Amino acid sequence: MELKYIIIIGYLAVMNIVGIAVMGIDKSKAKRGAWRIKEATLFGVSIIGGSIGTLLGMYMFRHKTKHIYFVIGMPLILILHIALAVFLFTKGIL
Repeated sequence: MELKYIIIIGYLAVMNIVGIAVMGIDKSKAKRGAWRIKEATLFGVSIIGGSIGTLLGMYMFRHKTKHIYFVIGMPLILILHIALAVFLFTKGIL
């Protein structure tokens, strides 16, 4: 396997672990009534590569599942990531 693929897979693995973690941490803070992670940060983690993790975290922790912009937004970001990957592969960029 080429080094570029190892780097990409490693990056995505880390970002998705971060995605699950931020959802879990925010849910924990919500239960305690503590200071929360900004929604923009949750979306930001998703946008920069953690879309699978944040989506999994939403449903693992039952967090933000009643907010329509999360229920629609997180899967939409994942779909865009998949479309981008398909585009890059078909164009021979990756």
